[in-house]
Amino acid sequence: MPPGDGGSGGRPHGPDRDHAAGRAGRSAGRRVQSGRRGRLRRYGKRKGPGLPWRTRQYSTDGRAGRGDAAGGSTVDAGTGPDSSERDVKRPKPSSGKRPTILDVAAHAGVSHQTVSRFLRGNGGMKPHTVARIEQAVADLDYRPNLVARSMRTRKSNRVTVVLPAMTTFVPSQILRGASAEAQAAGYLLDIVGLEGDERVRGDRVRALLDSGQAEGVLTFTPIGDLEKLGLDHTPTVVIGEYDDQMRSHGITADGEPAAMIIDHLASLGHRRFVHVAGSTDWMSARKRREVYLRTVAERGLENYAVIDGDWSVRSGYDAARHLSADSGVTAVLAANDDVAMGVIRGFQDRGWRVPEDVSVFGWDNQEFTAYFNPSISTVDLDREAMGRRAMQALVARIREETEPDLHLDLDCRLVLRESSGPARTNHTF
Repeated sequence: MPPGDGGSGGRPHGPDRDHAAGRAGRSAGRRVQSGRRGRLRRYGKRKGPGLPWRTRQYSTDGRAGRGDAAGGSTVDAGTGPDSSERDVKRPKPSSGKRPTILDVAAHAGVSHQTVSRFLRGNGGMKPHTVARIEQAVADLDYRPNLVARSMRTRKSNRVTVVLPAMTTFVPSQILRGASAEAQAAGYLLDIVGLEGDERVRGDRVRALLDSGQAEGVLTFTPIGDLEKLGLDHTPTVVIGEYDDQMRSHGITADGEPAAMIIDHLASLGHRRFVHVAGSTDWMSARKRREVYLRTVAERGLENYAVIDGDWSVRSGYDAARHLSADSGVTAVLAANDDVAMGVIRGFQDRGWRVPEDVSVFGWDNQEFTAYFNPSISTVDLDREAMGRRAMQALVARIREETEPDLHLDLDCRLVLRESSGPARTNHTF
């Protein structure tokens, strides 16, 4: 080694000398640092008991002679992932520096290979090691550098959700669950709208995967036969819940919660009902209407009218404004929460009280229903869980792991609020 590169008078050193110095308690005080050109430099002397020669520590700040005081982090240079862990308190990186995997390793007192195994989720690690790394990640607020990882692994760490290009409906709750699951698995989520019919969208999905821009695709709109497209062995998950216009026709179109609503209202004394329906272009609207009529008939109740609507607040408002005052109706089942809000406002503008004169029930449990006056009774369907399960299946397919069963059953519950109550005893307003 050229004079001066050792950082201590230019004296040469070697394994035999270091080993002897370790027995004397001196070599442990010598540390080496990575120079700007990648050369290892030894610097400083530290008093105190010696460490074994193999556990010499390395600084990664790239500036000779500065060490930890300059914000450099230290990592274990042991040969195995867990072979040389030390319960040593490490300094946090300076506030202006984004923590790296080496910082996490130094803070946890383990090797960077161990941290890498932890981040990949490979398993097989000692519980106390996992706990230390988890604490270090939390202390440093460490977030993996996905760009660097992509360059290193040639993977994009991105997944794509496909919707029709011109859709006016976005399944926000399902997307929220899918996004949360993707983030937890370390992926960024892109949402794209693809124009064209099934065949065109299928070709676009195949091109997206071939380009490496996405590691997997979750599509809520049909893209054709996966086998014919050559996508049957690719990380592609198709949620067959929607058509080309994002109109639901699968489990999300299930109308059975209507029976739960009618049974609840009947238990409160209601006998005559109105249903303000959604657009008949949607299977979900047709199913809700069908279950409503069936349940009313089976329970010996009375349907006063089914009023066609289009899912809008205005359709609910108009229905309420034109309902006959002598109809004897005491409860209204709205196709969704927007329609329910319109119904309530229409009744209020007529001077009718909700729920004292007429009860109103919505569908979907949108956020505003809890804050409207009166707050709106509704049906909650756990669509976020559906999105999470779909993304779990996609991630498993990307990682070539055993895929979970993709059950898309929607757990539903009635959310009882101020807009529903006991039926009035008289039949006039």
